[in-house]
Amino acid sequence: MDISVEDRKSCMAFFNKGGYVLDFTTKGFDDFTEAVVGIPLAQHYQKSKGRSLDDYVREHPEDIIKLFDALLEHYEKSSQIEIDKNENPDIYKQYEECKAIIDKYNKRDINSVRVAQIESKFDNDYIQSQIKLMLEMQANNPTEAIGKAKELIESCCKTILEKVSISIDPNWTMVNLVDRVFEHLKIMPRDISDKAKGVESIRKVLGSLKAVAQGIGELRNIYGSGHGKPGSYQGLEPRHAQLAVGSSITLVLFLWDSYERKYLSEKPKA
Repeated sequence: MDISVEDRKSCMAFFNKGGYVLDFTTKGFDDFTEAVVGIPLAQHYQKSKGRSLDDYVREHPEDIIKLFDALLEHYEKSSQIEIDKNENPDIYKQYEECKAIIDKYNKRDINSVRVAQIESKFDNDYIQSQIKLMLEMQANNPTEAIGKAKELIESCCKTILEKVSISIDPNWTMVNLVDRVFEHLKIMPRDISDKAKGVESIRKVLGSLKAVAQGIGELRNIYGSGHGKPGSYQGLEPRHAQLAVGSSITLVLFLWDSYERKYLSEKPKA
């Protein structure tokens, strides 16, 4: 996965100190990079550890997150992290900034995998385009991302109901749509047998999933797109949009998997 130039420079400022990389010897650095990316960098570039690292990340953007992640893990397992925390606050602050950057990209990778799962299930250009927009807007436009999260749930429920030939009342809210899908697929908390193992826990989880839809709908009404806002309006932060988006993805995957389990796994009778 590629990384922005600004983020790359921030991390490199932490890793590369005048040609030195963390606490690595040249041999240790070569052994480490060969294990992580398959190339002993200092030996390969015939330069200092820092300049070799700089050359590699410039030439191989697809491996930057993997390599930076491994370097962070090495630092976190070393005794140097406690020394820097107590004695070198500027260096420790660089570490925290670098970690936040890597965590951001790792989280994006996870969401990308989950979004790909949804895209593979919906053979629908509109839904797929909405998913991509929702993911892209999390950081730069949280308001729109929250609106897209609600729309994704609505689209999923309407698609399922259409496939099972259930008429959709145009006045139904998103919560009504989710309720109807839960009822039809028999995944309401009350549908779980009293004899099922962990019945109360299962019912709590199902109840929480339904509450996700209501919560996202309320978030959208207050903070999301679709309603005019006063001049004093202040939207939520990207992390709140990520929560709404992640929750909508979890709910949609569960509903679609439940639909497939009920209908697509049934074998036609002879």
